[in-house]
Amino acid sequence: MAASPLTRAVLEIDEYVSGLGWDQPARLFALVDTTRLRTQEPALAAQLGLEDASESAGLTPIEQDELPSGKPLDEFLGTIAWPDAVAGCALSVERLMLPPSAEAQVPQNLSQAKLATWVAEHPERQEVRMTVAVLRDGGRESAVRLREKDSPTEVLTGPDLVPGLAEALAATFED
Repeated sequence: MAASPLTRAVLEIDEYVSGLGWDQPARLFALVDTTRLRTQEPALAAQLGLEDASESAGLTPIEQDELPSGKPLDEFLGTIAWPDAVAGCALSVERLMLPPSAEAQVPQNLSQAKLATWVAEHPERQEVRMTVAVLRDGGRESAVRLREKDSPTEVLTGPDLVPGLAEALAATFED
């Protein structure tokens, strides 16, 4: 069992998204305090199966509407503002990744589209799903799953695995 409520929430989201299969769109989640949710929104808590107050307190992920297609993720994240009841947020997204050894092979002066094509055709590319969560208080956690090792026991977790995405999510809580 994961140690912190944030780690448990990230792994819960990773497991949920994993159950949907690969080649999925990015998914955004609000993270709310489970105890507060039970108190302030008992009907929603019951709908989510959270009416048993004996369960340990933690964070409940609530999936948001589908992200708009065709809009770059960083631009979309710049438009988000969360209400005070939201303690944090998480995003699950699939990407192609290259090993550090491929960095020296990257052709110079490629457009974003040509670079994406080059990465997609690279023989050492890896498909990954990254789930990154941040809290208003600065807490961070990530889960990374390789498609070729698609197993709950092969999920790598840590607070600094995807720092750029964590920064972008944390910015959604700034005034």
